[in-house]
Amino acid sequence: MNRLELSEKIIHTCLEMTRLGLNQGTAGNVSVRYKDGMLITPTGKPYELTRPEDIVYVDNNGKHEEGKLPSSEWQFHLAVYQARPEANAVVHNHARNCAGLSILEKPIPPIHYMIAVGGTDHIPCVPYATFGTHELADYVREGIKESKAILLSHHGLIACEENLDKALWLAHEVEVLASWYLQLLATGLEIPLLNKDQMAVVLEKFKSYGLRIEE
Repeated sequence: MNRLELSEKIIHTCLEMTRLGLNQGTAGNVSVRYKDGMLITPTGKPYELTRPEDIVYVDNNGKHEEGKLPSSEWQFHLAVYQARPEANAVVHNHARNCAGLSILEKPIPPIHYMIAVGGTDHIPCVPYATFGTHELADYVREGIKESKAILLSHHGLIACEENLDKALWLAHEVEVLASWYLQLLATGLEIPLLNKDQMAVVLEKFKSYGLRIEE
């Protein structure tokens, strides 16, 4: 896909994220790997008003094109691409249930086999740091090595995949898992979990499982 097509795809993903109830207002951001860097949503602009020409190119050194301002979270997007060479798309949002768990500083344990969508047996929650900082990018870099989807304490969710369709799919799956876990926590009961051996079987099967959309 060329730059115009990728920019249009980014905007479509942002609008779809809102339609699915995964985000609100100008919160969250979306990027794709492009040339020696990435294309990313601009800072503070409502998705419905964003045009392809508003999407910002940022190189791998963090330099953005003149006359445009990238999302304040551009640093952790670059950190994801550095940590995960196979990732070509990053979706970040403040989905209600993921954000709720992040406020509790809780990872999502293996309550259901779909936890394996992230590539491991839990969805990690990385420590808190102020948005848009090097510190947060460092936490993201380490957390995303462990799982393709992570919670950011007192913040939200990051999901990465080989393309935008898959990254959005992953973000949606994790939000569903987060909703289940919050409801289970609210019961006050002990929550039965799948064990390491059970999850190992699922993780092996998931090597050929997932959304079948290629670009």
